[in-house]
Amino acid sequence: MAQNGEAENPIVVAGAGIGGLTAALALRQAGHDVVLMDRAAELSEVGAGLQLSPNAVSVLDRLGVLEALEPYVCAPEYLRIWSGRTGQQLGRVRFGDFIRKRHGHPFWVVHRADLQRVLLERVQETAGISVRLGTEVFDLTSSPYDDLMCVYRDDTETGKLCCKALIGADGVWSKTRRIVPGHQTARFSGQVAYRATLPMDGVSERWARDSGLWLHKDSHLVHYPVRAGRELNIVGLVQEDWEDETWSARANTETLLHRFRDWPSDIRNLLTIPDTWLKWALCSVDASGPWTHGQVALVGDAAHAMLPYMAQGAAMAIEDAAVLARHLPSDVQNIASALRAFERERKPRVSRIQNIAFRNASVFHYSGAGAFARDAVLRLSKPETLTARFDDIYSWTPDG
Repeated sequence: MAQNGEAENPIVVAGAGIGGLTAALALRQAGHDVVLMDRAAELSEVGAGLQLSPNAVSVLDRLGVLEALEPYVCAPEYLRIWSGRTGQQLGRVRFGDFIRKRHGHPFWVVHRADLQRVLLERVQETAGISVRLGTEVFDLTSSPYDDLMCVYRDDTETGKLCCKALIGADGVWSKTRRIVPGHQTARFSGQVAYRATLPMDGVSERWARDSGLWLHKDSHLVHYPVRAGRELNIVGLVQEDWEDETWSARANTETLLHRFRDWPSDIRNLLTIPDTWLKWALCSVDASGPWTHGQVALVGDAAHAMLPYMAQGAAMAIEDAAVLARHLPSDVQNIASALRAFERERKPRVSRIQNIAFRNASVFHYSGAGAFARDAVLRLSKPETLTARFDDIYSWTPDG
């Protein structure tokens, strides 16, 4: 054992977000000692919701966290799709018991902070995983004995840790990605997400029942209940230039209302309720770039950040963790080869879903003839038919 009580030669995971926490649990379940590092001195998540489709829930089930997570989630019966121009309902996607029976796991919506807290608690109670906060990985070198040395900084020192692999789960602005030659940096998409949550007792019952997707020219809006139905998560997505110095910022409500000025009055009234709005620049990382280099691998947003138009960003990071662990059994001999195999398996699926999200970014924001045709298809489609369109995404399980 190392002097600080950590196992010698662990796998280092950089980043303690959803992807990093899941990767740490999956790798430990595969038999590895893990050191999880994050540059934040204290883990906190900006208030926002995320959607956990059955493919992601199947991994969380394998990791044994569903029981702890379930008190915080909601399982909507439908995703209702509305016209942001007329206010009329265009169609429904059936979730609830239908999707649970179809895929063996539910479709949940959850507050991101609740999911991160449940995962972190499981990490902290799992022997063989060490968490170092306030510690940033910034390089990787070889020792005189051909070991892999992870170079890190904390508040007091620059140190080195002998490890057998480095997993970069440090998000869209990943520092680990610099170690992988040829991987491009994140790019701004030209679109911005306005996010807020508000107490459910402050809104009418219509917003509490199901998830909602509203479509309009150059913009759309998503809402769904989180925290066991106690809060409503709202996300408004618009085409907009980014002029702030950082990639997230406090938003001006008047600016937001101007963006949605020709929307139905009930939506505009809803948008006036939150005291605080935050806005995020939507950036992506091309999934076709390299994810691995020797004993280094990128997962989640570090490898393939995608636009939120298929609600699969978190799910892809969670899937990555399961597949990575499957390629790294405890007795793995050639880690570099195993990581290349992980990349070969994951890249086609992730690239395809990233491309679907890019296409949806256009379809959701159609106007004119395109919007008319889209809306007609939605009106004529049965709820079960719309759900079945996602079968190849939702039916995925950790066993492949």
